[in-house]
Amino acid sequence: MVHRVKLQTGQHAQMIDITTQVQDIIRLEKVDTGMVLVYCPHTTAAITINENADPDVVHDILLRLDEMYPWTHPSDHHGEGNSAAHLKSSSIGASQLIPIADSRLLLGTWQGIYFCEFDGPRQRHFYVKVQKD
Repeated sequence: MVHRVKLQTGQHAQMIDITTQVQDIIRLEKVDTGMVLVYCPHTTAAITINENADPDVVHDILLRLDEMYPWTHPSDHHGEGNSAAHLKSSSIGASQLIPIADSRLLLGTWQGIYFCEFDGPRQRHFYVKVQKD
């Protein structure tokens, strides 16, 4: 079964920790060992894994992405004016594949799964597919 999870983003650019939602789906599916795929179907959003203990890390990631991909650039041709969001999405990636053991995500001590919004606020969603061994 593929689970569709809705979320409302509240800022132009933000990273939302979705680790709990993914872990809840693993529990619901009653999977002891396997893999979970978390996938974002949006071209101006992404999925990543990074530190979830210190909020300054998220701040710094978003800051550095803005430096690399400024919102406006004189060479941009895309009519919607959100080329930077597309570039950020492509750089971060649309999905993450995470192993499961003992019914838990095998994440590091400080790791969390993030939905990355780069062109919000918007109503968004992501998909979760759990594969049992």
